[in-house]
Amino acid sequence: MSAVAALASVAALAGAGPALAAEPGPAQGRIGVNLPLLTSPFWQAYNGYLPQMAKALGVDILAPVNSNQDPAQQITDVANLINLGAKGLVVAPLDSAAIGRALALAEQGKIPVVAVDVAPTRGKVAMVVRADNRAYGTRSCQYLGAQVKAGKVVQIMGDLASVNGRDRAEAFRSCMKDFPALQVLEIPAAWKSDAAAAALDGLLSAHPDLKGIYMHAGGVYLAPTLQTLRRRGLLRPAGDPRHIVVISNDGIAQELDAIRRGEIDATISQPADLYAKYGLYYIKAALAGQTFKPGPTPHGSRIVEVAPGILEDQLPAPVVTRENVDDKSLWANQP
Repeated sequence: MSAVAALASVAALAGAGPALAAEPGPAQGRIGVNLPLLTSPFWQAYNGYLPQMAKALGVDILAPVNSNQDPAQQITDVANLINLGAKGLVVAPLDSAAIGRALALAEQGKIPVVAVDVAPTRGKVAMVVRADNRAYGTRSCQYLGAQVKAGKVVQIMGDLASVNGRDRAEAFRSCMKDFPALQVLEIPAAWKSDAAAAALDGLLSAHPDLKGIYMHAGGVYLAPTLQTLRRRGLLRPAGDPRHIVVISNDGIAQELDAIRRGEIDATISQPADLYAKYGLYYIKAALAGQTFKPGPTPHGSRIVEVAPGILEDQLPAPVVTRENVDDKSLWANQP
C-alpha cells in the first residue's frame, strides 16, 4: 500500500477505534526534524523515509539535523531549529532526561514536539511514537531461552540514560529469571560499536563457552559482534553444534542478510518507515489542534498513557527469523 493510500485508510477507519480521529488538515508551518545519529543503518533508513512521508502527508520539513550521539548538541540543535522558524518538532531523544531542556525551550515558544523512538522522562510532548521496548527485551529473552537450554548468554546493552536501553535491559533481566539454567552476562556499550567490540572481545577471553547473545541494536552492534566472533573462530552457522545463538533489535537489511547466512538467528524489526510516517503524522495533527486518547488505532497499534499526560503510540515490531526473513512487508525488504 502506498503511503498516500495508507493515510487515506487511517482517515477512513478513524471511527473504528477511540485513539485516532480523522487525518489532520494542512500543516501550519515548517517542521524541524532532529536525528540522534547517522552512523547506524537504522537511522539512515529513517532519514531516508522522511522526505517521502513528508510529501505523502503534505508536510514541509526543514533539512534534518544530526546530533551525532551528543545529548548536549541535541539541545543546541533543537534551539537552532526553533530559531530557523520551525513551528513543530520531531525529535528522537538521545537522553530521556536531558531532552527535557530542549522540550522546555519548545514549550516556551508554544512549539509542539513529537518524540520518536525514545520517550522523555521529563518535558511535554504531543505524542511518543515508539514500539514497546520492554517487549523487545522480553521477546529476545524468550527466544534465547527456547534456543539455549543451559549456559552463558550476554546482552550487549544500549545507553542506560535512554529509556530504550533501560526498558530492554530490565525486561531481559526480569524474563531471564524464568530460565535458571542460563547465566546472564552484560556489556554496557551505550550504543557505541567500538565499546561493544572491545567489551565482547574481553568477555570471550573470560567466557569462551558463551552460548547466546542479545544485541540491543543491530544497527550499531551487528558488524562489531560478527567481526569479533569471526576473528575468534566462533562465527559458526546455525545448525553447527558450536553456533552461538544471536538475536538482535532493529530489523535492518544487514541483519536480515545475516539471518539468511545463518550468522544470527533472529531480530525484532523496529519500524523505521512507520517512525517517520507517524512522527510526521502526529506533529501535523498537533499543529492542527488535534488530540488523542488511549486505545487501539486503525494502523494496528495501540496508544497507551505511559506517564501522566504522556501518550505513546506503540507500533508493531515483529520478530524476524529464517521462517519469515523474506516477508515483503518488512521495511528492510522494500525497495
